[in-house]
Amino acid sequence: MSTRTVRTLGLAAAALLLTACGSSGQIGDSGSASTAKKMVLIPGVAAEPFYISMECGFREAAKSAGYEVDVQAPAKFDAPLQTPIVTGVLANKPAAVLIAPTDDKALAGPMKQLKDAGIKVVEVDTKLQDTSIASATISSNNEQGGAKAAETLAKLVGDKPGSVLVLNTKAGTSTTDARAKGFETEIKKYPNLKYLGQQYTDNEPDQAASKVTATLSANPDLIGVFATNLNTGEGAATGLRNAGKTGAVNLVGFDASPKQVQDLQAGVVQALIAQDPATIGKVGVEQAVAAIEGKEVKRDTETDLVAITKDDASANEKYFYKQSC
Repeated sequence: MSTRTVRTLGLAAAALLLTACGSSGQIGDSGSASTAKKMVLIPGVAAEPFYISMECGFREAAKSAGYEVDVQAPAKFDAPLQTPIVTGVLANKPAAVLIAPTDDKALAGPMKQLKDAGIKVVEVDTKLQDTSIASATISSNNEQGGAKAAETLAKLVGDKPGSVLVLNTKAGTSTTDARAKGFETEIKKYPNLKYLGQQYTDNEPDQAASKVTATLSANPDLIGVFATNLNTGEGAATGLRNAGKTGAVNLVGFDASPKQVQDLQAGVVQALIAQDPATIGKVGVEQAVAAIEGKEVKRDTETDLVAITKDDASANEKYFYKQSC
């Protein structure tokens, strides 16, 4: 075989090798592109109308932006249950994860793993104390919502004196803690109302019901209850119903699930502070896409809340939460 033939074969082999390398790179890019068009939502708990409504907004916005979606939620609002979901998402390397962390400290480590893997993290509803992990946070103005609850309760009570109670979920839940804080600050403006402080229910309706019953026994002048989320609101309504105090004790709930709206219309609940979860999901997608594409991201976004009573319920139907998309 001549030297020229060897040289020709060598050049051809080199060209073939380069072509193979180029093809390999293109396959890798294609795989990355496929992965980059996936987005995951990890709500705080499964089958809750607030998070279902958020999921509806998330799905619609992500689909419009051309992203495949996945939704994975823990069976309970619980950090040990949510953590393996977060770490499990790492294997599929989506472009972004929208998450409502169930604890403002415990989820920091797992969420940082997402960020370190190049996945954009957006907080929806709840948030971490550590602000360096998420690209953006979208939530209601929860402290303002708590203040609105106190103001609404005071209007319902009028000048009548009495005690008021806050039922909270779990310590370390950023949203409900902010609502309780806003309520406590605002209720001090009304000297006829004695604030009894807050009690935690572990986000369990039966615990909320029992705590209302116990508080009524210890404080017969109980005139108002503020429940900081859906589960505590439904539980508080049950407690008042069991004690025969429906309507006699003004109940202000947070959120507008179908059951809560039904209770509002039936006079079991006197007012609801409703959020706009669908918009939270929609804006979460918008900020995630901006982060993915290297565009300007708004770090913090607060969505509207509205106080709803029986008299103006029909005018505020757009704030009612869904049970399915």
